[in-house]
Order: sequence, then C-alpha cells, then structure tokens
Amino acid sequence: MIRHALPGDLPELAELAAEHAAYEGATPPPPGLAERLGALLFGQEPAAPARARTVRVLVAAPARGPLAGYASCTPEFATWQGAEYLHMDCLYLRPEHRGAGLGRRLMAAVVSEGERLGLTQVQWNTPAWNDGAIRFYDRLGGTAAPKLRYSLPIPVPPAPPLRKAP
Repeated sequence: MIRHALPGDLPELAELAAEHAAYEGATPPPPGLAERLGALLFGQEPAAPARARTVRVLVAAPARGPLAGYASCTPEFATWQGAEYLHMDCLYLRPEHRGAGLGRRLMAAVVSEGERLGLTQVQWNTPAWNDGAIRFYDRLGGTAAPKLRYSLPIPVPPAPPLRKAP
C-alpha cells in the first residue's frame, strides 16, 4: 500500500533515509533526523517551521513487516516557467522490493500529489551513475536535463557567550 507517512513511521523513515544515503555514498544523516522530519511533516516539536506540512512523504507499506521505501516531495518555484512544480527530493526502495512495481506506484502517488496541488510538473535529480534509476525514469517517460546540482552551507551564527555565575 502506498500512503502518506504517519508519525509512527518516523523512526523507520529515518532508517530508510540513512540506507538511501549509504546507497548513494553520501554522508549519513545527522542524529535526530526522525525528530526533524516530525517537525517538518507534522508540526511536531522541536519548533515546527512555518512551512510545516508543505513537505510530503509517501511510503510503500507492505501488509506486514518494515516499510519497503519512500518518496519525498515539496512544491518549488521555476523562474523560467513562472510557475510552481513538485520537486521530488527522494525516491528509495529497499533492494528486496525493487522490480515489483512499487517504484511505479510511488511515482504515481507523487504525480497525484502534484495534481492535488494544481501543479503541472514533477522534477527530480538522480545520480549520473545510477543506471537502474535512469532506466526506470526513462521507462516512465521522464526527460533528463544535463545539469550539476550544487549545495552551499549557510553559516550558523555563533552562540551567545555564556554568562558567568555571580
């Protein structure tokens, strides 16, 4: 079954995200991921940001056993199109669940999220080395654009100095 993530899914969702990062050879998520996801998805503490609930996570939940995978997405703005689109940040299935149609069902659920929001396009990135994902997205009718994705950390302001006790 494909459904929206629930608060009870947060620990397992954090595990899936760590597996996904390992699969892509990326830095593992920092500690506290389940709590940060809870704030973004459900407005749970710690200090839920104003954009809570714009982030959407769909999960592939078998009748029994752990989650099989997830897809996450959020609306974003495309200047050249002068319109919003749905950005799919992640789509990940555990290896034992690949090839069974769950990826196609997760993508269909992401597209449905975009339709519900009145958007007309879904965009995403995939590593250039991930031939299996590229074949999957090509079979769906996705089109690739040759771009590099960059990131730049935003400096964290220094903490105020500690006051000495009298």
